[in-house]
Amino acid sequence: MESRRILIINGHPDAAPTRLCAALAEAYARGALACGHQVRRVCLGSLDVPLLASQAEFDTAPPAHIAAIQADLSWAEHLVLVFPLWLGGAPAKLKALLEQLMRRGFGFQSDTKGMSARLTGRSARLIVTMGMPAAMYRLYFGAQGVMSVERGILRLTGMKPVRDTFFGGVDTAGPARLRGWLDRVEKLGAQGD
Repeated sequence: MESRRILIINGHPDAAPTRLCAALAEAYARGALACGHQVRRVCLGSLDVPLLASQAEFDTAPPAHIAAIQADLSWAEHLVLVFPLWLGGAPAKLKALLEQLMRRGFGFQSDTKGMSARLTGRSARLIVTMGMPAAMYRLYFGAQGVMSVERGILRLTGMKPVRDTFFGGVDTAGPARLRGWLDRVEKLGAQGD
């Protein structure tokens, strides 16, 4: 298997290493590193992420710490985004980070001829935890909140394929089930997927 450059973003707003998202991000990194992939990591919970409040802000250069994450994303061939489902979608702080990262000119370029994606040649994996059963989220809710990240941000900027992995019922998952999830994610890391 060919080595890949992978950026892993733990998208949980709480930086506590005891969070399931932190454990899943670590399991993915462990699998990737064991198979020779190059890994860079970002922990959302440890970042100050200002909200964009205007088109003018969106059109200007980001703060230095956001620009550093943009550089990591430019370096990466594969993005792994691990986050909890909150009220049917990505947590607000994660959405704010994605807006900061994808400012005009970085994720896409707009001009009089239309819009062009700037992050082509990259793939992505969304790993999402939730309290409800994953099947219910997919079938009843249509996974709309996750689709907004997948289609409205990642695919819009040219990333493909974008795959997802859902882990539902996290509040009632026992140790064996949690271990199975961690093993599954570690295997994804080993595959660079």
